[in-house]
Amino acid sequence: MARIVIVSSSEDSRSKLAGLLTSSGFQVFRSCSSGSELRRALNESEDCVVVMVGFLPDCKPDELVWDYRDSIQLLLIAKQQVLENTESPEIFRLTLPASGQAVIGAVEMLSQLHRMRLPRRTGESKDVVNRAKAVLMKQKGLSEPEAHRAMQQYAMNHGMKMADFAMRILEKSEEAQ
Repeated sequence: MARIVIVSSSEDSRSKLAGLLTSSGFQVFRSCSSGSELRRALNESEDCVVVMVGFLPDCKPDELVWDYRDSIQLLLIAKQQVLENTESPEIFRLTLPASGQAVIGAVEMLSQLHRMRLPRRTGESKDVVNRAKAVLMKQKGLSEPEAHRAMQQYAMNHGMKMADFAMRILEKSEEAQ
């Protein structure tokens, strides 16, 4: 699930938004009151969905998207005149006042976009997974999809990455030889 960072100069806005998102099943990673605080949070965690309420003098939405283009999705909730001054097509906009359902829907959509942008397996980890599948296919007589599914299930059930589990399979296979 995407890390959500809320930024607003108003403590009331931040707490209401955090309550709304938390009650809807989202995890709020950080709540920031200024652009500099937001930038520190983004430098710590990178991949985030940022929900910005209103205008912050030290944080222009267009500059934020430019600086963190590959690691954030930005939802700007503001008055119409603030929204009209933003140029980036990568900024999702909601006009104040915005309903709770509209905010939740927008955050859900941006979370899904965020998940789609996450990096896939590297060539090296793909190779490790493919070699481990070959070991399972040979040792257990499984088809390729069966070996893949077995590895996937085990990794998910044990809270580990599939590439890490594949590495274990290869290590045990080498020990057995």
